[in-house]
Amino acid sequence: MASLTTNNWRKLPIVLTELCIDTTLRCGQSFRWRKTQHDEWSCALHGRIVSLRQDSTYLYYKSTWPSAKYLNLSSSTASTNGDSNVEGDDTKALLQRYLNLEPNLTLHYEHWSLIDPNFKKKAPTFSGVRILRQDAWEALIGFICSSNNNIKRISQMVGKLCVHYGQFIGHIGEEVFYDFPTPEALSADEVETHLRDLGFGYRAGYIAKTAKSLTYCKPQGWLQSLCNLNPYEQNSNYKQFLSGGREGYREAHSQLLQLQGVGPKVADCVCLMGLGWSEAVPIDTHVLKIAQRDYKFDNSKYKNLTRNNYEAIGNFFRTLWGKEAGWAHSVLFAADLKVFSERSSVPRGIKVTETNKSETMVIKRDLEMDESTNEVPEEISNFQEDKPRSRRVKRQKVL
Repeated sequence: MASLTTNNWRKLPIVLTELCIDTTLRCGQSFRWRKTQHDEWSCALHGRIVSLRQDSTYLYYKSTWPSAKYLNLSSSTASTNGDSNVEGDDTKALLQRYLNLEPNLTLHYEHWSLIDPNFKKKAPTFSGVRILRQDAWEALIGFICSSNNNIKRISQMVGKLCVHYGQFIGHIGEEVFYDFPTPEALSADEVETHLRDLGFGYRAGYIAKTAKSLTYCKPQGWLQSLCNLNPYEQNSNYKQFLSGGREGYREAHSQLLQLQGVGPKVADCVCLMGLGWSEAVPIDTHVLKIAQRDYKFDNSKYKNLTRNNYEAIGNFFRTLWGKEAGWAHSVLFAADLKVFSERSSVPRGIKVTETNKSETMVIKRDLEMDESTNEVPEEISNFQEDKPRSRRVKRQKVL
């Protein structure tokens, strides 16, 4: 077993209304965090195991490092790691970025509650939902795995990718941790067949082809070039171009659609949670139901997620909530997840100003559908092209 060094617990002053890890780490953004001993959340990130726990006023964190000789790290990472000394440990900076701690979430919640009565009803029991700033490559592969899948199985698939192709980091108790595999590790010719043997189904081809595309076809740094380099910019004139999103967001979304297994929803997930485009609003059948139920979208007109309907719903939410529409969307998304359906009280330290039990409906999410036994040819199960039609002809469902 590899030699491990664990740094002491350190803390960041952050209240539950600014970050609730029990919600944020379980609401379908990241699929590798696991609850380990002593009610801690742990995940392998950038060559170390990061562990988190929280009370009403502090986020506590520690890093567990293997000895450098057990890791195949780049020289820059190895020098940063040193041999696990606190002085060279960049875990604080890593977490501040990964957990996206710069935006003032309380102010955003207050703003969304003022302009959206439905958000105001749901927000008190779901305070502290932040959008993570994950590695874009991990977000891309994780959400390719999400097609016609549920959160438990997505997590299992991502776990298999790490075990079979990622760097071993170490153990915490009986839990074994591996880092997320690189594109190069998933680009070998035998990867697709192996992933099919592991139960990935048609997603095996998407993952292998996407890894090869980034490794051999795309310019180095291509995916990172799609990132929002200034995610916290304040622009008083943003409404003039926000309905369809900023130019950089639209370009990133368009580029991602060129990859195997990436449809509009997966592209928006990657834009929001991996590339820093806060106006991205991923829309699946679950969000479609929210739009119909809570925002009065006509059930007959918006029966299916055609291209026009997808864009119309996204533009509606961007116009309603503003530049951080994806953040607001994720709060309502979490509020309807089955895993939180029995939540009857808010985390400590959060003042409840208004509740409405009639609103706590459980609606089946796209990521909670039972796995289909049939092969699906493209990531289009919840997305359909508009077809030209006569006004006198009833629209047929596009398969």
